[in-house]
Amino acid sequence: MRFPAAFSPLAATRRSVLSLLTLSAVMIGGGAMLGSEAKAAENVKVGIMAGEDEEVWKVVAAEAAKNGLDVERVVFSDYVQPNESLANGEIQANAFQHQPYLDAQVQQHGYKIVPVGYTLIQPIGLYSRKHKSVADLPEGASIGIPNDPSNAGRALNLLQAQGLIKLREGAGILATAIDVESNPKTIQIRELDAGIVGRSIDDLDAGVVNTDWALKSGIDPQKERIAQEPLENNPYRNFIAVREQDKDAPWVKTLVSAYQTDAVKQALATWYKGTTLPAW
Repeated sequence: MRFPAAFSPLAATRRSVLSLLTLSAVMIGGGAMLGSEAKAAENVKVGIMAGEDEEVWKVVAAEAAKNGLDVERVVFSDYVQPNESLANGEIQANAFQHQPYLDAQVQQHGYKIVPVGYTLIQPIGLYSRKHKSVADLPEGASIGIPNDPSNAGRALNLLQAQGLIKLREGAGILATAIDVESNPKTIQIRELDAGIVGRSIDDLDAGVVNTDWALKSGIDPQKERIAQEPLENNPYRNFIAVREQDKDAPWVKTLVSAYQTDAVKQALATWYKGTTLPAW
């Protein structure tokens, strides 16, 4: 059989091979691209606090991995950076805060950040190494409280619940020292950074300290806590937070479900020595 001058079996074979190679390259390239996109969709960076939470989130990551979600833990040592990093897209979620703190941050910075699932609650406590009970606190006692808006109000409300001070009506959960209306024991309220109150406990008559900072400061919550805020109707449950645009993303539900498990309940009990409770 004769073929047109422009056509030959060899040329056709070469063209077929080239076409197959080109198609293969496209498929491989496309597959790599899809694989990259899939990996990005399954990998989530979560901002957490240094300390015991790192151990708890190892368990969360293991639970998430069972459902195909790779959780990369990004550790912070203060309460400011996790929301900044989330708002800037450096991480996809964080888990360290309660609603009053987020509300204050949103008001101050305009963050588009929302809660998507409860994690834990750490009842704030009044600690002392000098006095065995609230009743033992002397006239003019120096009491340290955190100086950030949400935790300061939380601390002052605890002092009010113990009868040490009275806040003006309507002061609410964001009360400040200015809102103290009555101070029968003439308590000296010292406003310090949240991470400093616990470390200054030896220099104070007492201090209102967040549970995580109490543990980091070497305070024994079981032996040195002389008062604790009530758990009923407590607005200070911590949660996982994400950017508003991501709240309905499929990985969010997987992440929340990975936290809200019996394995994580056990990890909370183990690493926080019974001072931190599941909030879901």
